Amino acid sequence: MSRTMSSELRWTVLVVVLTVAGVVALWPRPDAYPDTSADPRPVTAERVAERPDDATLGPARAAAALPPCPTPSGAPVPPGPLADIVVPCLGEIGAVPLGAVLAGRPVLLNLWASWCAPCREEIPVLDAYAARPDAIDVLGVVVRDRPADALAMADELDPDYPSVLDPDNAVQAALGTPPVLPTNWVLRPDGSVVRVTDPLVFRDPDQVAAAVEAALAGP
Repeated sequence: MSRTMSSELRWTVLVVVLTVAGVVALWPRPDAYPDTSADPRPVTAERVAERPDDATLGPARAAAALPPCPTPSGAPVPPGPLADIVVPCLGEIGAVPLGAVLAGRPVLLNLWASWCAPCREEIPVLDAYAARPDAIDVLGVVVRDRPADALAMADELDPDYPSVLDPDNAVQAALGTPPVLPTNWVLRPDGSVVRVTDPLVFRDPDQVAAAVEAALAGP
């Protein structure tokens, strides 16, 4: 009887081991989920948001030559996640009250950073879209980045639309953005926002136009 029990015990252990091995093999690995930031470096000071130092950013701002940040339109500010958020402008000295400057019109918000490789590829696509006569306004939002580094990238890519900074993570918190970049959102005239997830990274201006149209037409 002891031999029978020993044999049964060995078979039981073998079945358990094979079952565990199968579960481990099928369990999704962390690298199975793509990180659209395509940046494997750890979070360091390079990836922590900084407030602009207006006294030292003058030359970098002049070199980047970004368009001025939008100013309040005078339209009533609708309720929405961005209604009460005020952020610094990237290209010039000044604060930008997002609710007031974006009130009553659709805007494509592009969250980006200089260390984000897909952002570097996407910004020229957004710039080409913004040049279309039927395009809605595009506003960049620099997140988890140094203003000087963001300005250097803007100088290199030369986008013809403005960007603001999000040094206190207020925009990200209000939108509930995932920890990946780039992230695109369409702000509707009523103050509501829709995240663009198809595609996660724009590859051509037609994709931008289609995503904007879908976001504005949706519920």
